[in-house]
Amino acid sequence: MLINVFTDGSSRGNPGPGGFGVILKSGKHYKEISHGYKLTTNNRMELLAVIVALETVKKPGCEVVVHTDSSYVVKAINEGWLMKWRARNFAKTKNPDLWMRLLPLLSRFRVKFVWIKGHAGHPENERCDKLAVEASFTPNPDEDTGYSPDSSTTDQTLLP
Repeated sequence: MLINVFTDGSSRGNPGPGGFGVILKSGKHYKEISHGYKLTTNNRMELLAVIVALETVKKPGCEVVVHTDSSYVVKAINEGWLMKWRARNFAKTKNPDLWMRLLPLLSRFRVKFVWIKGHAGHPENERCDKLAVEASFTPNPDEDTGYSPDSSTTDQTLLP
């Protein structure tokens, strides 16, 4: 089974109100997910979009291709940054709460990360961008409890 995931994150200001958008596609199945937050960063929303997408996939061991315009996320995975950060227990790493939340998800599936150019007419990326921006305008958005102005520190109580 192959699942294509498309993600995008957004923040109005960095930090500022933000949101993410996700599309999951497999055969004839299609699902959109989005959510907004009061105060966050673009990179947190890019990463959270991937996490929520993978948390939504229910079939362990399936092939998942994540398409994202976030070079931050793609390079962290494809260039081995994440494993280096983990080896040093995420010391001096931004968004450690989210990276630690992502790690077990990567071992549940056969995941491949593909970078796509943002704002270049890719239909799913454009839709995810729209979902993310709209989510950033959510009335009464949630707190991004892991966000801290000192982005190297986070609320560790939210870890799975």
